[in-house]
Amino acid sequence: MDQFPVINGELQFASMSITQLAKKVGQTPFYAYDRRVIKKQVDLLRNSLPKNIYLHYAIKANPMLELIDYMATLVDGFDLASAGELAIASDTKISRRHISFAGPAKTNDDLLQAIKADIVINMESENEMHRISTISADLGVTPKVAIRVNPDFELKASGMKMGGGPKPFGVDAERVPQMLEQLGNSNLEFYGFHIFSGSQNLKYESIIEAHNKTFELAIHLSEHAPKPPKLLNIGGGLGIPYFPGENKIDLQPISDNLNRIMPNIKQKLPQTEIVMELGRFLVGESGIYVCKVIDKKISRGETFLLTDGGLHHHLAASGNLGQVIRKNYPVMIGNKTNAPLETVNIVGPLCTPLDIIANQVELPIAEAGDLVVVFQSGAYGLTASPINFLSQTKAVELLL
Repeated sequence: MDQFPVINGELQFASMSITQLAKKVGQTPFYAYDRRVIKKQVDLLRNSLPKNIYLHYAIKANPMLELIDYMATLVDGFDLASAGELAIASDTKISRRHISFAGPAKTNDDLLQAIKADIVINMESENEMHRISTISADLGVTPKVAIRVNPDFELKASGMKMGGGPKPFGVDAERVPQMLEQLGNSNLEFYGFHIFSGSQNLKYESIIEAHNKTFELAIHLSEHAPKPPKLLNIGGGLGIPYFPGENKIDLQPISDNLNRIMPNIKQKLPQTEIVMELGRFLVGESGIYVCKVIDKKISRGETFLLTDGGLHHHLAASGNLGQVIRKNYPVMIGNKTNAPLETVNIVGPLCTPLDIIANQVELPIAEAGDLVVVFQSGAYGLTASPINFLSQTKAVELLL
């Protein structure tokens, strides 16, 4: 991982060795996130994308409070997936006008909090629209609402498909015109569309195709809207490499395509703010997960490193957060990068064979006390994991 250097055989993080960092934290396991790497990713997008595209951070990727405060200084807005994330976002400098809330099963209390906070609610169904209307009528307010659209296309080669076909997310595109007609006769303020077709994509061709289809769909749906949309969230979809053979996505063709089509989009949607919503791409590469080797043993010809960390802290790295065929995250022995190599399995302390950090990887020979580092751990790490499973030690997080 070239975002973190190695000096004298030790991984460096935020200008200190991994051993120094572990002493600073005072325990393992832990997560650490590097501001420098996050800022670099944001700058990369700012310099690549058209200037009239706004960047929003999807808090679900990593809701650590200190990290959210930092993101508020870098991005234009936040996108939420729960009332808990609303509470986090509300304590930042981001304007409420640039905060939106999506989620397929919002409770009435979720909707009440969103209405009171005066943020944009991305409606996921006709029933949700009626519930918002009833709640806002009781309050005597006019909330800002957008329609989350389930498009009639998918993001090809996407790690996680969020649109196309039957989905729990959003309103099927063919039903949106009728919903817009109802919306025009309601007590709600139509604000725009949220069209999110997929995530974790490394193929620029797929992103370009999705962008073109998204804008085409948005223009079509706008013809049925009660007034011109103020907001169009085109989703994100930009992935980061995790596994052997994967490369970073090439942003230049995506930028070239957006620069080519944006004048036409602005002509047809002159009052619309175009938003790109990103989570993993902004913070994923900034993070590492560090745990300590507790024991080492041989079992029927295979070597096992047993650590104090595992799937209860990092479900994604264990392969149990959506992988069909398990693959290893990039991993290293952080304090011993130049030792002779051996093939090992790295496993955690849990009483389940699913607690695997790495399987059959070639790494420097490690012993008890050495530090295992899992890269690409800045997104969907701790909060996406069963942290209370078997009541193990909690991991800590820090932003440096």
